[in-house]
Amino acid sequence: MAAEKLQQAADELGVDIKVETQGSIGAENVLSDNDVRAADGVIIAAGKEVDRDRFAGKRVLCTGVADGIHKPKELIERVRSAPVQPGTVASGGGADGAGGAGGERGAAYKALMNGVSHMIPFVVVGGLLLAVSIALGGHSTSKGIEFDQGTFWFYVNALGGLGFKLMLPIFSGYIAYALGDRPALVPGMLGGFLAADAVNIYGAEANAGFLGAIATGFLAGYLVVWIKKVKVPRFVQPIMPIIVIPIVSTLTLGLVYIYVIGRPISWLFTHLTTWLNGMTGSSAIVLGAIIGLMIAFDMGGPVNKTAFLVAVGLIGTNNAVMGMAAAAIPVMPLGQGLATLLRRRFYSAQERETGVAALFMGFFGISEGAIPFAAARPAIVIPANMLGGAVAGAVAGVAGVEDSVPHGGPIVALFGAVSGVAMFFVAITAGAVVTALTTNLLIGVKERRGGPAPAPVPVPAPEPEPVLVGAVAGAAGTAVPARAVPVRAAAPAAPVAEEAEEPEEAEVLSGYLTARTVKTELVSDSKEAAIREMAEMLATTGNVRDVDELVRVALAREAQGTTGLGESIAIPHAKTDAVIRPTVGFARSAEGIEWGSLDGTKARLVFMISVPEAAAGDEHLRILALLSRKLMDAGFRDRLQGAPDGAAALEVLREIR
Repeated sequence: MAAEKLQQAADELGVDIKVETQGSIGAENVLSDNDVRAADGVIIAAGKEVDRDRFAGKRVLCTGVADGIHKPKELIERVRSAPVQPGTVASGGGADGAGGAGGERGAAYKALMNGVSHMIPFVVVGGLLLAVSIALGGHSTSKGIEFDQGTFWFYVNALGGLGFKLMLPIFSGYIAYALGDRPALVPGMLGGFLAADAVNIYGAEANAGFLGAIATGFLAGYLVVWIKKVKVPRFVQPIMPIIVIPIVSTLTLGLVYIYVIGRPISWLFTHLTTWLNGMTGSSAIVLGAIIGLMIAFDMGGPVNKTAFLVAVGLIGTNNAVMGMAAAAIPVMPLGQGLATLLRRRFYSAQERETGVAALFMGFFGISEGAIPFAAARPAIVIPANMLGGAVAGAVAGVAGVEDSVPHGGPIVALFGAVSGVAMFFVAITAGAVVTALTTNLLIGVKERRGGPAPAPVPVPAPEPEPVLVGAVAGAAGTAVPARAVPVRAAAPAAPVAEEAEEPEEAEVLSGYLTARTVKTELVSDSKEAAIREMAEMLATTGNVRDVDELVRVALAREAQGTTGLGESIAIPHAKTDAVIRPTVGFARSAEGIEWGSLDGTKARLVFMISVPEAAAGDEHLRILALLSRKLMDAGFRDRLQGAPDGAAALEVLREIR
């Protein structure tokens, strides 16, 4: 909110300003050294100490967060005569993405999710282009699904293949970026290319696939974090983030991959091939289960490729082995897509959308459609995939299904390459259902066990207040940098609905706020009573284990500093394992509730956010930022206050993007 207010004030005064947000969710609108150099002044609005070395030689005005919200014009005027920050200008290498309040485990999980979120568009676009081209322009041959050279669908297929080729480099690169910031992006992406295509890059025996991309992403990120800590002469500091760190980390990671990581993968590939070839005379059900397990394990990695290439090598002499592989290949994307349909509340809106795309890709035998799910929940999804793959392979083996082309999925049956078509579809269906049910079962078990029950949870430590650093331009119109660290708030809590008739699909904020969690009138007339009333509403969703504990933690947070933001808004929040899933609640108070807001206004629009301790990553910060920015719009607040009922209020809330 301080950043928005400062931006608005600067626009009204005709002053150029640049705002950099930088917190545990990463840096946005990052200030360059040139931005800082060109700025006439810097405003720091913070509730904690901020390192000012970056702004040496600039006029620096330090103040509290409240001033950034309520006195932005005054701050811009005052910074022109603020004292100059002493010292020598530092090089500044960007944010150090490692660590953070969530600890090493939290930083690692955030990095993994950052890679997954950036990878998903490449999986979806690449996979759908491949699927459409196969359906409309492909034809089966002894070499697989092929296209007539130079045709329209040949080029569509090539574009889809390019999307898949970029998938793992993007995945690895953005894992590294989340840990080591921009200097880690190059080694992370190049490591991802090695994981995806080492066979063609340097003649390796096998590619490492998405598991290798996870490894290279984390190696690159932590390597950059370590290099950043090395003390170097001051004259070297300016070139560290743009030359030294990327080159050293890229060389180190690449050589380690080629000489250390690549060798075990090649050894694994060679020995798996020998072992599997020795299994081809075994029982059909055993061989089918093993083929299915291997196909489902790493979706393009050495284990998957070993099973697939052995099956391909036997086409013409034992087509039944390819039949087992063809039945297992679509199980992973079909199973994960089906899982998102069966238990929607287990998945975010983005995951549900990816699930629909995965179903489509599964039909065309594109197993990579399941990679985003496996990357996000490897301990759950990979075992579920393997179980379903084993079932599909075993059923196909017992039924004697045969496939005469090196491809899998229902599409090969439509091309007439499969014998025993009915049992082929039975095998695929059985495997997909087993994968879906197992995935959702394991997610449910994890949610139920997800942390210590509501026995005394310690009062959370005070959360860092927002930090805003702004540099203001003068008459020449030079850039005005500003830097903001959002309040570390708990994840959004789910409001309780008065209108039970509203369909469950009516969702806002990635499904954390639904029609079931909107209340148009709070009965309570005090902060404590209102928090309890909203906690009880949240409990109707089934996401709250212990209402009393949720209330206790929310009130403990209030004791550290009010969550009344002014403008008649309050956003109470709690991080506690008394809740099992992030949930957001909204309620109105016609009379207003005294909340201790900075501007003295009573709270009439109240959002309550609750999130499990284990899930206190960056999602709740993203939602908090979306809420805060939208609530700065007076028209939006008026529409929300004037909505006649819960359904109308929900329609207004849909404007939050």
